[in-house]
Amino acid sequence: MITMIIKYSEIEEQRIQGFKGGNGELVTRNFVDENNKIMLSHLKPGANIGYHTHEMNSEIILVLSGEGYFEYDDTTERVKAGDVHYCPQGHSHAFYNDRKEDLAYFAIVPEHHQ
Repeated sequence: MITMIIKYSEIEEQRIQGFKGGNGELVTRNFVDENNKIMLSHLKPGANIGYHTHEMNSEIILVLSGEGYFEYDDTTERVKAGDVHYCPQGHSHAFYNDRKEDLAYFAIVPEHHQ
């Protein structure tokens, strides 16, 4: 059966330390199938997701609340609620919460089958 509605309240919460080689805690609920990873996550204050490359997929991140910044392709750019960050296939990025509040975001990682 194909899932058309994702109920994050029914998905087990994961707490991950040092995600992708970063620092601090990521709290996340993830829906994963063969084509996509769809995540509702909170990057805790002072935490970051380590610099990594999207070899076989891309990533779209909508910031829901809080502020932080991304490093990518020799660029650093601040984001806040309502901003969307797009990391195309073959590119790299890292995500930082340098504030004292959680940074909540919704991310979609579609696989690019070749």
